[in-house]
Amino acid sequence: MKKNQQRGFTLVELIVVIVVLGLLAVAALPRFVDVTEEAKKSSIEGVAGGFATAVLSARAQWEAEARPNISSDNYVNYDGTEFWLTRATNNGGNDTGFRNGYPYALKTSDSAPGQGTTNARCIELMENLLQSPPKVGTVAQASSDSSYKYSAEADGAADTCTYVQREGSSEHEFVYELTTGRVTVTLE
Repeated sequence: MKKNQQRGFTLVELIVVIVVLGLLAVAALPRFVDVTEEAKKSSIEGVAGGFATAVLSARAQWEAEARPNISSDNYVNYDGTEFWLTRATNNGGNDTGFRNGYPYALKTSDSAPGQGTTNARCIELMENLLQSPPKVGTVAQASSDSSYKYSAEADGAADTCTYVQREGSSEHEFVYELTTGRVTVTLE
């Protein structure tokens, strides 16, 4: 009579396999965990790049129209939406501290509002310069409602709009400087 022999893995072989799988997991896991953060960074870089392109495109439209209204209030029709543009000098010929031709507000009437920033203007700029903007609100709105992807905050003293990504715990942001038209991304 023949004995029924069972063959299987030895304990040593099983331990070696477990150790190898553990090493692979340790090596690969940080890469997978980091993917989400890299996606958030790429997302804000894409939104900021689109915003910067729109700001420069609006200015280029104004330049292509031979800088109309340079002696009074600057505005441009950019992609069907009219924007008030910054002016380097006011009607009295005094320096304003701004460079000519960067969007600072929607043109909703024929009288230009003062150059400067407000939270509402920052939100309007993002909503109207970008073709498919993410949902943006004030800091208070974005803090209480997770459907807002960005918060917008104006700094009237520095004439900037700061847009903060509100996904998860990220504090990535980009800043639009109305005085120069510059858009700067900060990844944290």
